[in-house]
Amino acid sequence: MKALSMPQMLRHTALATALLLGSAWAAAQDSSSIKMIDADNFGISDQEIAEIRAQMQAAVDGNHIAGALLLVGNDDGVGMLETVGTQGPGDDTPIDAQTIFRIYSMTKPIISVAAMSMVEDGLLSVDDPVSKYFPEFAEMQVINNETGELRPAENVMTVEHLLTHKSGLVQSIFAAGTRLGEMYEEALPADGSLSNREFGATIGQLPLLFEPGTAWHYGHSTDTLGAVLEVAAGQPLDQILNERIFEPLGMDETTFFVDPAKSARIAEPIHGEMTDNTVARAHLSGGGGLNSTTEDYVRFAQMLLNDGEYRGARILEEETLEWMKEERITPDVSREYFFYGNRGGWSMGFHLQPNDPANPDAGSNFGWRGIGGTLFAVDPYNDYFMIYMEQKRGGPRGAPFDNSTAQRVVQQAISN
Repeated sequence: MKALSMPQMLRHTALATALLLGSAWAAAQDSSSIKMIDADNFGISDQEIAEIRAQMQAAVDGNHIAGALLLVGNDDGVGMLETVGTQGPGDDTPIDAQTIFRIYSMTKPIISVAAMSMVEDGLLSVDDPVSKYFPEFAEMQVINNETGELRPAENVMTVEHLLTHKSGLVQSIFAAGTRLGEMYEEALPADGSLSNREFGATIGQLPLLFEPGTAWHYGHSTDTLGAVLEVAAGQPLDQILNERIFEPLGMDETTFFVDPAKSARIAEPIHGEMTDNTVARAHLSGGGGLNSTTEDYVRFAQMLLNDGEYRGARILEEETLEWMKEERITPDVSREYFFYGNRGGWSMGFHLQPNDPANPDAGSNFGWRGIGGTLFAVDPYNDYFMIYMEQKRGGPRGAPFDNSTAQRVVQQAISN
C-alpha cells in the first residue's frame, strides 16, 4: 500500500473531521425539536418578520422586558424563530430556545392532556365525582359572595368541571375583597407548603362561588385536577407527567423545579419578582408550576398539531384530542366571569379562539397563556403552532409587544 503524503493525510483528516462534524450536526438536528425551514412555507415574508422583530425589540428598548422569543412551526419544521434581548436585567446572555421560562398557566394544558391519557387507560373518567378521590368534596357548600351566607350545593362536581373551569372553585386573586377570597388566603398558604393531596383535601372544605357546571371561572380547578390525578394513579404528579408526556416526547427540561446547576439559563423579569424556581416545594402546582424551554414546548405543541402524536410517540388518540377540543361553554353556562366575554370559548383544557370571527369555516385555534407573559396556540386549520416566551411581572402598561400582540401579528402574517 502506497504511503500517503502529508498534504493527502491532511486532506483525509479534514474530510474525516468534516464527516464527523456533519454526523454530529445531523444527530443534533434529529434530536432537536427545532428544524429550521423557510418562512415562505407559512406565507410569512421577510418584511413581515422584520416588522415583527422591530416591535419585539421596541418592547426591550422601552424597558418593558429584558428579552423575548417568538416561534412559528408545524410538522415540517420551524419557519420563524426570532429572539431579542437577554435573559434578564444585568444578564448579557441572549434569549434562545434553551432559555428556561416559568410557563405558569401553560402548565394547565399539559395536566389536562395527562388527565385524558389516564381516561384512555381507564384510570379516570370525566364523569367521576371529585369526591371519589377527595371525600371532602362530598359536602360542598355554595357561598353568597355578598352576604357570606352558605347553602348546600345541589350539583355534583365532576372531573370534567375541573377540566373546563366550571367547578365553582376560584382563587383568592379573583375573589379579592370578599369573604371567599379571605377564606382562600387563610386556608391555602402561598408558600407552596401543602402537598397536592393536602391541597385537594383543604380546598374541598372551602365554599364554592357557584353551583358546579353553571358558570366558567378561572381559579384552582387545574391544581385540584393535579391532586386528583395523584390519587387516581397512585403516583406523584411529576412522575405522572414524566411517564405519560415528558419522557415519550423528550421534554427533559420541563420540570416543576429547576436544577440549580441550570440557574444561569433562567429568564428573569425587569419589573417585579418571580418565585425562585430552583427551590423545591411540597406543592406541585398543576395550575401553574412548570418551567420549560421553547425547545421542549415545541414538542408538546407539535404533538397537539399532529393529532396527539410526535415523532412516533402517541400521547393521545386522535379521537380523544378531538373530544378535548369541543366547546364546553354551552348556552346554559354563564360567561359572567369569562375573560373574553362572548368571544371565543373553552374546551377540556384549552382556550378556543376563532381564527376569523366573520368566517366560521376558518375554524379555531387552541392553546393558553401564562401570567408571566408566555403563550402558545395551535391552529390546525392553517397548519401551524406558535410559541411566545417572555418573563414579565407587572411594570408599566402599554408595551409595544406582548403575548396577545404576538398571536395577532402571526395570524395576520399567515392570513395575508
